[in-house]
Amino acid sequence: MPVTHSASSSGGSATAPAPSLRSGSLGTTDIAFFVISAAAPLTVMAGVAPLAIMLGGIGAPTGYLIAGVTLAVFAVGFTTMSRHVRSGGAFYAYITRGLGRTAGIGAALLALVGYNGMEIGVYGLLGSATQGTVQALFGVDIPWLPISLAGLLLIGYGGYRSIEFGAKVLGILLVAEIGILVLLAGGVLIKGGASGLSLASLAPGNVLVPGTAAVLAFAFAAFTGFESTVIYRREARNPARTVPRATYLAVGFLGLFYAFIVWIAIQAFGDAQVVAAAGADPAGLFFSAITTYVGAWAADLMHILIVTSVLASLLAFHNAINRYGLALAEEGILPKALGRVHPRHGSPYVAGLVQTVLGAVVVVAFAAAGADPYGQLLLWVNTPGMLGLMALQLLVALAVPFYFRRVNHREGVLRTVVAPVAAAVLLTAAITLVITHLDLFTGASATVNTLLAAIVPVVFLVGLALAWRLRRARPEVYEHFAAEPPAAAD
Repeated sequence: MPVTHSASSSGGSATAPAPSLRSGSLGTTDIAFFVISAAAPLTVMAGVAPLAIMLGGIGAPTGYLIAGVTLAVFAVGFTTMSRHVRSGGAFYAYITRGLGRTAGIGAALLALVGYNGMEIGVYGLLGSATQGTVQALFGVDIPWLPISLAGLLLIGYGGYRSIEFGAKVLGILLVAEIGILVLLAGGVLIKGGASGLSLASLAPGNVLVPGTAAVLAFAFAAFTGFESTVIYRREARNPARTVPRATYLAVGFLGLFYAFIVWIAIQAFGDAQVVAAAGADPAGLFFSAITTYVGAWAADLMHILIVTSVLASLLAFHNAINRYGLALAEEGILPKALGRVHPRHGSPYVAGLVQTVLGAVVVVAFAAAGADPYGQLLLWVNTPGMLGLMALQLLVALAVPFYFRRVNHREGVLRTVVAPVAAAVLLTAAITLVITHLDLFTGASATVNTLLAAIVPVVFLVGLALAWRLRRARPEVYEHFAAEPPAAAD
């Protein structure tokens, strides 16, 4: 809340409390908007789902359901731990509690790199998506770099403003992008699809095909960012309830909605024709469908909403990164200046400014090298970020049972052991699927893919080295890393 100044009883001025994040600002729906927006549902559906259909056939919707169930299992232990760990460090605090400070500091560095990779790469998508929209609507070619830089400024401003401002913006943009997909679904359902509505997508024979592994890899990637609910704990109303509810709402909605919309796309072209249609024009599959079943005006609107979907994803990730930066500055890991909070907006504005500058440096460097905004800036920067966040999910799943062995609690064994262990097994399989199909995400050579995948363990090892150095050189920082706040926040 805004800082207030009070006078002491002796007539002198009391020291004003330092500005802090606005506690009690976000409800369940607000937090869900942040994490669902980070996933960019419209962009994922229009841009990636056609590839899943092309590779996995009409059984592709089931892949999204399987991914959703897996992450729901992960959420059981994850949200149970969220009721006990009140630190603002989210992932790294959980890993510290379960696996120790050294692993926690390694996870903190991995989280910073992972979330930055997820955001900064998307500025390439913003540039290329806006290029495509302007070309489709007006037949004009525009350069991508000014668009990406303008996006950096716009997102930087959004992060500078209050968290309530961000929640309102994301609420509007998310409703719009979900709305256009619901409009497509309504058109297909009303008209009965291309050849009648079919549930053949759920038949085991159509699900258990060689391409299902590729579909699962795409499906797990489509949920990236859902776990960031815990990052907003300090700003949530009644976080012990709000954070778990928002997590389940996000993963449940995304799993069901993704599967439903992919099924709708299949019905739009028919079971027998959709794979060929996706292979012939994957980028245009959803635009063709909505033109046929709703009208050309809806396709034009979809072009525009893809751009706003990307902007919403960028703002959601930007806010998450800022709060990680703030937490690590408070820990003494990052420079103290990054821990400053705006006195009026209650935002970690210095961390946001630094993140914006970092994004600009990376974007300009790729442009100067003549890189493609989609094929290289997006895919090469995004991919290690995605793998990093999946690795963090795995580490959290492993941390949960270790944590609950050490503390007194009344949680059941299903939540503290069975679900986390099952999630760890399933997430290991998911990470393996993504790594073995990395060429589908990057379109790059085996050498480039190996280097991109290697970034994750290298960053984690650097984090471990940082932890060992802190333990020797700054033991007070190491000993208090990820410590619980002194008073309960909920």
